[in-house]
Amino acid sequence: MAEGSVVGHQWAVQLLQNGIRHDRLRHAYLFVGAAQVGKSTLARSFAQSLLCQTGIDGQACGSCRACRLMQSGSHPDFMLLPPTDRNGEPDRENGLHRAEQAGDIVRQALLHPMEGRYKVFLIQDAHRAHISFANKLLKTLEEPPPHVVLCLTALDRSALLPTIVSRCQVLALRPLGEQVMEEALLARWGASAQQAALLARLANGCLGWAVDQIEQPEPLSERSERLAELQELSRSSRVDRLAFAQKLAAARNQTRLFTLLALWTSWWRDIMLAQSGCLEQCANIDLLDTLADAASTFRPVDVQAYLRTLSRIEGYLRHTVNTGLALDVLLLQMPRPHA
Repeated sequence: MAEGSVVGHQWAVQLLQNGIRHDRLRHAYLFVGAAQVGKSTLARSFAQSLLCQTGIDGQACGSCRACRLMQSGSHPDFMLLPPTDRNGEPDRENGLHRAEQAGDIVRQALLHPMEGRYKVFLIQDAHRAHISFANKLLKTLEEPPPHVVLCLTALDRSALLPTIVSRCQVLALRPLGEQVMEEALLARWGASAQQAALLARLANGCLGWAVDQIEQPEPLSERSERLAELQELSRSSRVDRLAFAQKLAAARNQTRLFTLLALWTSWWRDIMLAQSGCLEQCANIDLLDTLADAASTFRPVDVQAYLRTLSRIEGYLRHTVNTGLALDVLLLQMPRPHA
């Protein structure tokens, strides 16, 4: 890997570097883990190390022609393949991988590299693959040309065909520790000490999310709006809750939906921690006074039950369920303040 390009995940970095160093590469790698935990960053760094012309011991030099091309996103032997909309435009929120894309991979894989030893394909969000894409991709996975390395990223291996997973080296990336994230945000992204501490706590181990808040601060201000909305929902009527559930379902934006559910989970978990006298462990450390007030407003048994409901419904939503019905249940079971 290029030095300093990956924060954390050292076990995975070492595994990939050893594969390059000893020329024991698999033809396909599957990087799984939470959104923005670092899957694509690690895969791209791996690709750069494979394509680097002067790297040593599996580590890219960062300065040769191949490394410069990778850094500019223009290396002819590297193909980045996000999900797309029906017009073929990248769309990682609602797009799919379609059969046409798989056909392009199959055709490109047959061509020899233009500049190095390998052609590397990075298929982002492979869990968003149409069945026709997956079936075509299998042809390349079953009989890969020796110069081809496929990298796939996904939230969960269970969302992929077992026949695809079985042909990949699976690297399951775990969330980063708070201290690792806080140090990286301070040193590499210029965050203030207060900002780094807050983002490291809120990010649930997903550095990409924290970096987004620094580079595009609007989402963090949106968080305040969503939490105020959540508190209002807890006091709302059944009719208003159902209307909100249907609005969420109609948006058909899975990425934003799961981001919202993660925020709700952090909020209700913090209330549970506050009720247990553990305010210092809360994620939303900038809202401790509000959490302390909320802790006295809801019954602990209701909060704990709702956290279980949130976990169960999120699991359902990641598979084939009626989204509207699942969200109806989620909203109707939200705790109400007790008198």
